[in-house]
Amino acid sequence: MAWYALYTKSRVEKKVALRLKEQGITCYCPVSKKRKQWSDRKKWVEEPLFKSYVFVDIDLASQSSQVRQVNGVVNFVYWLHKPAVVQDSEITAIQNFLSEHSDVEAIDNVIKIGDFVTLDTGALAGQKAEVLGFKNKHEVRLRIESLGFELVAYINQS
Repeated sequence: MAWYALYTKSRVEKKVALRLKEQGITCYCPVSKKRKQWSDRKKWVEEPLFKSYVFVDIDLASQSSQVRQVNGVVNFVYWLHKPAVVQDSEITAIQNFLSEHSDVEAIDNVIKIGDFVTLDTGALAGQKAEVLGFKNKHEVRLRIESLGFELVAYINQS
């Protein structure tokens, strides 16, 4: 048994997780609570943290075909021509992080100190700049190595 990442059709992550659970397959669809505003109201909604991804804890040899047949599943996520294995510790870290923070997002292009970026807007648009540091101290970050993502939670200081 190991955790694997599944790629799903767009915007059906929670439905795929429900279908997998109905078939007795252990799965995890991490969701982040976000405050959405419509013209007439504000509401907290749960959105999948990783768009088009669901994680399953299965025996690949015996359950992979069953997982692939679930409506909404496109395929396993592959790394080096094999289904990508996600470590138990990383799933636990995601679960713990989401239990402590609400407004969380996954960023797939991690910018680090020393990286070079190209400015998109403003008077210096098109210019390259080196990242020297970060000023915002209202962020908590957790890097998930095998997925290539960094989770960012914005902490409200009021």
